[in-house]
Amino acid sequence: MTLTKPNLLPALENLKAKLAGDLKFDSLTKTLYATDASVYREMPLAVALPKSVEDIRQLILFAKVNKTSLIPRTAGTSLAGQCVGNGIVVDVSKYFTSILEFNQEERWVRVQPGVVRDELNRFLKPHGLFFSPITSTANRAMIGGMVGNNSSGTTSIVYGTTRDKVIQLKTILSDGNEAIFEPISKNEFEAKCKLDSLEGEVYRQLKLELSDPTAKKNIEENFPKKSIHRRNTGYAVDALLDTDVFQEGGELFNFCKLLSGSEGTLAFTTEIKISLDPLPDPVEVVVAAHFESIHQSMLAAQVAMKHPATAVELMDKIILDCTKESIEYSKNRYFVEGDPMALLMVEFTGNTEDEARSKAQQLIADFKATDLGYAYPIIGPDKTKSAWALRSAGLGLLANIPGDRKAVACIEDTAVDIEDLAAYIDEFDKMMEAYGQEPVHYAHAGAGEIHLRPILDLKKKKDQEEFYQISLDVAKLVKKYNGSLSGEHGDGRVRAPFIPIMVGEDNYQLFRRIKYTWDPDNIFNPGKIVDTAPMNTFLRYEPDMKTPAQETLMDFGHVGGFLRMAEKCNGSGDCRKLPASGGTMCPSYQATRNEKDTTRGRANTLREFLTLDKKSNPFDHPEIKEALDLCLSCKGCTAECPSNVDMASMKAEFLYQYQKQHGVPLRSKAFAHINDLNGLAGVLPGLSNFALNNGLTSGLMKSILGVASKRQLPTLQKVNLRTWYKKSYPQLPVPEKIIKTIYLFVDEFTNYNDTEIGITAIKLLNRLGYDVKVIDHQESGRSALSKGLLVKARKHADANVEIFEKLIDSNTPLVGIEPSAILGFRDEYPKLVSPKWVEAAKKLKFHTLTIDEFIGREIAAGNITSDQFTGQAQNIKLHGHCHQKAISSLTWTQKLLSLPTNYSVEIIPSGCCGMAGSFGYEKEHYELSMQIGEMVLFPAVREAAEGTLIAAPGTSCRHQIADGTGKKAKHPVEILWEALR
Repeated sequence: MTLTKPNLLPALENLKAKLAGDLKFDSLTKTLYATDASVYREMPLAVALPKSVEDIRQLILFAKVNKTSLIPRTAGTSLAGQCVGNGIVVDVSKYFTSILEFNQEERWVRVQPGVVRDELNRFLKPHGLFFSPITSTANRAMIGGMVGNNSSGTTSIVYGTTRDKVIQLKTILSDGNEAIFEPISKNEFEAKCKLDSLEGEVYRQLKLELSDPTAKKNIEENFPKKSIHRRNTGYAVDALLDTDVFQEGGELFNFCKLLSGSEGTLAFTTEIKISLDPLPDPVEVVVAAHFESIHQSMLAAQVAMKHPATAVELMDKIILDCTKESIEYSKNRYFVEGDPMALLMVEFTGNTEDEARSKAQQLIADFKATDLGYAYPIIGPDKTKSAWALRSAGLGLLANIPGDRKAVACIEDTAVDIEDLAAYIDEFDKMMEAYGQEPVHYAHAGAGEIHLRPILDLKKKKDQEEFYQISLDVAKLVKKYNGSLSGEHGDGRVRAPFIPIMVGEDNYQLFRRIKYTWDPDNIFNPGKIVDTAPMNTFLRYEPDMKTPAQETLMDFGHVGGFLRMAEKCNGSGDCRKLPASGGTMCPSYQATRNEKDTTRGRANTLREFLTLDKKSNPFDHPEIKEALDLCLSCKGCTAECPSNVDMASMKAEFLYQYQKQHGVPLRSKAFAHINDLNGLAGVLPGLSNFALNNGLTSGLMKSILGVASKRQLPTLQKVNLRTWYKKSYPQLPVPEKIIKTIYLFVDEFTNYNDTEIGITAIKLLNRLGYDVKVIDHQESGRSALSKGLLVKARKHADANVEIFEKLIDSNTPLVGIEPSAILGFRDEYPKLVSPKWVEAAKKLKFHTLTIDEFIGREIAAGNITSDQFTGQAQNIKLHGHCHQKAISSLTWTQKLLSLPTNYSVEIIPSGCCGMAGSFGYEKEHYELSMQIGEMVLFPAVREAAEGTLIAAPGTSCRHQIADGTGKKAKHPVEILWEALR
């Protein structure tokens, strides 16, 4: 829809004043909402975040008067461009998030559209019920979006689709009036037809259309086979034909059948009542069947569907290869044997593990009897979650394909009858060969729906044309098998142009009449399902557009440059998961619930402004600075984002480039030079600590630097660690047998602030039989990195690599106490150091360990044993450092703390603590910092039973715990030292 009024700014200002919620029309916000998880981009007029039904009415009225449109949006993970448009994007994910009513006996719940699917199920689980459709995006997908797309997910072969679960929808129609749609009798239907309103008109129109025998015949003959339960092409009028209004003995009429899958084109939904299912059997196992060809796996899917499987899912070699490059998901490949062309993951449940395994064994026997597959590992109940995480990451992992050619969503939603699947895929693969394509195959084999993707470079005109031609050819092939072009992802912009092919021109015109009866002014999500623009227009890139190259200090060459790092984000929205879902990414979003504060939002901002930039300094955009401001550089995205978008490194580079133009703030200089300042203050530590603790002097320092007044400034120890080592280490007892020599990296935080922890670590290692060497070296550069002082950070990195490269190897590792400092060797140094030191840095990273890793490995090697420690009982709650979780693992820390025989360790399921180095000290970030801490960490610490120890390897984390709870957290080495016999 093209706006007929070029300047709506005064009208938007007036609308903003009327809304209880938010209305934004600045360039940053519009950029954030110009894309979703699809290949499309269109700048919206504005973005609304309504707080009330009245806000939605006002938005509808505004759209009618000003001839614009409303594009509904929840998590923004749509693959077909459903929530991209040039009207007002209406995001209900922030305020429409309440569970309104729950009836356990009747098994239903009423929710607002912004309720996250997994959050709902956490609420329902204690009651023995759940909402069964489960998409791969379930930890951020919202019920409103699931209704709009008629989502299905992995278990649809058992539980059906979202449409099957929707009982009632409360909506606002295009005339601004409320209408409730629910099951009604024939008499009630007739009464609705007599209403003198838009609501009455939609009933009358449908009655007229579907009472026509010719129309019925057209639907029955041209719609996808009814045996395909994932059929979502166009409007679901075929489902309404099965009701008692049009068929004797049919089910009650319910317009929810039509609205489910309508992509927000007919009405605006404000409340959703859905039916629930009893929780599945408690024990699940997964057969991971390995195949040497896609064809074999398709035949195996038919075999699997003859068994009582709850999920039958496919992953092909292309996706499996992508998992090798992911920090997080490479850990989940433990069950992969050899180099299969395809994996079929088949889930079975039971009341006991034996029951579930028995079902699995029967399937394996059938596979072997039919000579399908070569390996059939059974994944037990304790590991199925990680196995499914590997499958769920499929979409995001595809962004790891190197270069500009990507696996593109356009034909990924086709569904055919399971009996036609193997033949359909064979024909499809031959068709793709003609295009020179090796397409991606993954997802719902048991439902006859394989997510197929061609690999294209949509920056090139040729590939944009091929994008259309492949989609057209596949539409014709799907029609040959009477399949559905859209199974669960919707028509949107990408498939709607082919609806006439799929259902015939007469049915398409029926869809148009339905659309314009419900929405005569075309204000609800126009250009989706009907009257859509050509599917290869409004793409993210103009044809043959060149990718601008930015000169950077850090090396982003492994992904093709800085901009391509941002482009790796494909919009899957994993960064929108909430705290209860676990993991670290993305702490600022979890606290604010603003799209701006997601990794996706930041990547989209970088991509938009750097791609279209005309400035001499391409980074000189205040919008980028604003988008990156609340990034805590936690590095959660480097591991948990399936695309491995490294936002922390991009933020460091951006600050460096931006500050070339605008200078380095005093506070940033102070934090970046904290090691130098501590060195000066350490000359007279008593006087320095007095100044740091005294209300007058510390208040003055905080005011000058912009540090939060409520923060306690870290104090200095009487003697630093290096001085102690030189004086006292030679006095320590020499171990009877030296197991290994290690070099200790004395980081700037342990040296001056946490000296006692450093001393304890050295004493512990000495007692356990290790020779600890401390030599002169530079600070880690972590503080300079975080503030964008990359020249300073590089100087430290170069010097450290030069110092340690000839000293460190697999037998003599470099060990560090503070995770953020030592893990810089492994993460940033290879891309930060000067070119002459790159190869040395890459070698050094493999022999650089946190002290938790080192001790954990020595325990695994049998060099440290439990009989060296107390047998007394002790409970410990462990909070891990963000960098440790992203680049290393908490497993080592847990192993270390669990070594004493009766020590019990519980990992707090927290993400970032909220301090994040200097972030939580900064006055404008203090409240957010504490809010992040309150999400999981602080309550877990406060609720710890008396006598429970709190362990935290990170210095920032320990300070945050102290400020937020008043409790002292210990470094794991302190706990282990105290446990020595």
